[in-house]
Amino acid sequence: MDRIGALYRVVLCSAFFTLAACASPTQPPTEPPGGSLTQSDAQGPAGIREATSGPSTTTGGRSLQDAQAGKLPVTPPGSPLKEVYFGYDRYDLDTEARATLKANADWLKANVSARVEVEGHCDERGTSEYNLALGAKRSQAVKDYLATLGVAATRLSTISYGEELPVCKEQTEDCWQKNRRARFVIVSGRPAS
Repeated sequence: MDRIGALYRVVLCSAFFTLAACASPTQPPTEPPGGSLTQSDAQGPAGIREATSGPSTTTGGRSLQDAQAGKLPVTPPGSPLKEVYFGYDRYDLDTEARATLKANADWLKANVSARVEVEGHCDERGTSEYNLALGAKRSQAVKDYLATLGVAATRLSTISYGEELPVCKEQTEDCWQKNRRARFVIVSGRPAS
C-alpha cells in the first residue's frame, strides 16, 4: 500500500511538472529586433511616466495633443539649432550627430537666455511604450552631451514623443530615418542677432 502511495505521488508530481513546462510563457513587451536598450533602459509604463515627468522633462503644461494641433512653440525652419539623427533602434550619438551638437552648443553658449526643449522621436517600428522609452533615451543623450560641451543643463528640458509625431509617413527606410531624430524647440529667450 505504501508503495502505491509513493508511486501515486511520483506520477502526480510528474504530471504537474509536465503541465507547468507546457504552459505558455508570459510575453515581454515587444521590441524591434536588434534592440540597443538594456533591460534597465527599456522600462515599462511606470518608467515612461517617470521619464516624461519631473524637472528635466517638463514641458510647461504642453501635451501631445497640443503638439499635434500645432499649438506649441516651433523653432523656425531657419533655426541655427539643427536636428540630430539616430540609427535604427539606437540612442548613441555618431560622429555626425556630435558635430551637429557642437554647433548647437556654440549657438546656445552665445545665446545664454535661450531655453531649449529637446524632443526625442522614433520611427513607427516597435510598440508605443518602447518608442516612448527610446525617444526619452535619445533626448536625454542629446541633453547630456550638450551639458558636457558647457551648456547648463538647467536650460535644457527633454520630452519623448516616440512615434507619435512623424515628419514622414511613408513606410520606407528613407522615411523612417527622418523620423529617428532629436528636435530642438526654443521655449524661451530671444536669440542674439
